[in-house]
This record gives sequence, structure tokens and C-alpha cells, in this order.
Amino acid sequence: MSNQVSAADFSLLDPVVRANPYPYYAALRRESPVHRMLPNAPFFAISRYQDIQQILQRPGDFSSTAFQTLFQGGGLGLGPNSGALAGHRLIDSPMLISVDPPRHPRLRGLVNRGFTPRRIAALEPRLRGLATGCIEAVLSHGRMDLVRDLSIPFPVTVIAELLGVEPDRRSDFKRWSDATVVGLSGIAGEFTQDAVRKHADEMADYIDRIVAARRAQPKDDLISILVQAEEGDALSTGEVLSFVFLLLVAGNETTTNLIGNAIKALLEHPRQLDELVAKPELIPGMIEEVLRYDSPVQTLPRIATRGVELGGGRVEEGSFLMLLFASGNRDEKQFFEADRFDIHRQPQGHLAFGHGIHFCLGASLARLEARVALESLLLR
Repeated sequence: MSNQVSAADFSLLDPVVRANPYPYYAALRRESPVHRMLPNAPFFAISRYQDIQQILQRPGDFSSTAFQTLFQGGGLGLGPNSGALAGHRLIDSPMLISVDPPRHPRLRGLVNRGFTPRRIAALEPRLRGLATGCIEAVLSHGRMDLVRDLSIPFPVTVIAELLGVEPDRRSDFKRWSDATVVGLSGIAGEFTQDAVRKHADEMADYIDRIVAARRAQPKDDLISILVQAEEGDALSTGEVLSFVFLLLVAGNETTTNLIGNAIKALLEHPRQLDELVAKPELIPGMIEEVLRYDSPVQTLPRIATRGVELGGGRVEEGSFLMLLFASGNRDEKQFFEADRFDIHRQPQGHLAFGHGIHFCLGASLARLEARVALESLLLR
């Protein structure tokens, strides 16, 4: 199939494309690196590594407010749930991921307090206990669903504990997160718009309640850090709400994808799996290759603030750009034999965590979670 598809076949909504987008990404890079996705709208897919990196390095020319416009507003009709969260108080204030300088450094500096290297490193013993618990819970069954039993519950529990979510609300948290991810992406029909908003209402009510509790009695968790910043006139109540929501979603979905993608790649490459079992010290490098080979976040948007020439073409002011990180990470001009999975590769510069001022705040936590989960699993 990979030799038959063309750039014209690419669609984010096509289930065939979504099942395996990489042949379509290759066609885009080859035939239409700045590809108009909607016939009557300035909406483009950007697929080459150099173009994506250039855009991420220039926040003045390519604004992150596209995220707010597309997903926090009405969207562009990309699917049945497009605009499901338009105007919702859960994301009434722009999230860190969707703001530009000078507002961005202020927000980033405040929330960085919860992600210092020392704070993340101190989590490792607890993470090992959680991962081991996931595995031991199914040992008596003699079999394991690696997604259901590890890559979903492990990151959910980690981010819930970091935020200070009560143990008995974690299943609710996962349900809210799943529904609102659909609401933000607007490209799947698993939930109706009414259901998406209902789940968002429940999440917002819960976050309001836990924020109020942390104001009254702070604890050693991320919500307390945000609330303390708010009390210093640094964050508005809406900013606290939207940032907690971002952490709930980003700290859950993306790491689940990373662990699941790693397991899938290793099962498809059994010789490399055997090597990892024999040499677990190779796991950190393998994780970097998984991040490149099958990126947990496939794409994020930007908007052009002026007309700009890219290597693959020109975009006019006001154009929406979907940066295909996963395509850039398979760009043959950047990575040798880019479609080959190789745990010995050193894929410096991969785009899985973004680049520039919006480089993923939780990258070190995601790497730690993936390493601990895979070490714990391969030991068995």
C-alpha cells in the first residue's frame, strides 16, 4: 500500500489513514509538504522536518493561539465533535500550550516549580511501586492486556497522585480525560457533543472543589503549587482551572501512548526485544527511538501571523498549520532509514516533545514513567 498512496489520499478523518498514517506522511513529504487539507480554507498539513522545526523556532511568526482558536473555540468542522467545548469554563482561560510570549514565559516559570529535576527524580521509587503493582495484579491470571493493565492505569495513577486526586476518583478522572480529549480533537464520534460537555462539566466541578480545598489546606501536590501561585496574584482562577485540565489530559493520554507504542514496536521486533531483556541498560535509548518512530502526539496546530515562505511552499497570514511531528520524525532527510526501528539509533533532535519555547513541560516525567514501566515489565 505504501507505494500506492498519494498526498491526495491524506485525511485526518479517514480510519485507514489513522490506522497507519506513515505511508501517507511519506507521500506528503514527497509530493505536497505544505498540503492544503480543506479545499476552501487556509488549513495546511506541514510534513517535513525542517519546515516543522523552523515553525517551532519562530513563535512570533507562527502563533500557538491556533490551539485556542481551533479547539477552545468553534473549530473548523473537522468532525462530529468539533467545537464541543466552545466557550466551556474548563478551558475559558488559554492553556500554557496555547499562549505566546510575553504571557508564555510568565506561566511557564510558575508551573515549572512542579517539574524540577529534583522533584521528578524523587518520584522514581513510588513509580516503581505503582508499575510493579500493575503487573503483580495480573500475575495470577497468567496473561496480561498490556494496554488495559499497564499503559493506561499506570500513567493515570501517576498524574492523579501528582495533582492530588483522591484514589476513589481516579476512574472518574480517566473517564473525563477520555471524553474531553475527543472534545478537543473533534475527530471521532465515540462521544456525542452533549456527552463531551457533560463530562467537562463534571471535571470542572471537581477541579473547583479540589482547588478550594487546597486553598484552605495546601498539600505537597501540583494543585497546591498552582494555588499558592494564584494567591501571590500570579495565576487567575481560570488559569489554574485550565492548567489542571491540561495536566489531566497531557499527563495521561500521551504517556499511555508512549508505553503502548513501545510495547507494540518491541513485539514487532522480537530480536530487539530479546536484546533489551538481556541488556536493560539499553532501555533509555530505546525510549528515544520509540518517541521518534511512533510519536505519542502526532500533530499540533499553529497559525501564521504573516505571509511566510517555507521550504515546501508559501502560507499566507491567518493560515492554520497542522505540524505533523510524527511525519517529521520519519523524514528521510533527517533520519537515516527513518522507517526502520533501531534501538541503537541515537535520534537526537526528534520532535516528539516539540521544540523551542513549547518543548514539553513533562518530558522528563514521561521518560521516567516509560523507563520504569518497561524495566518493570521486562524483568518479568
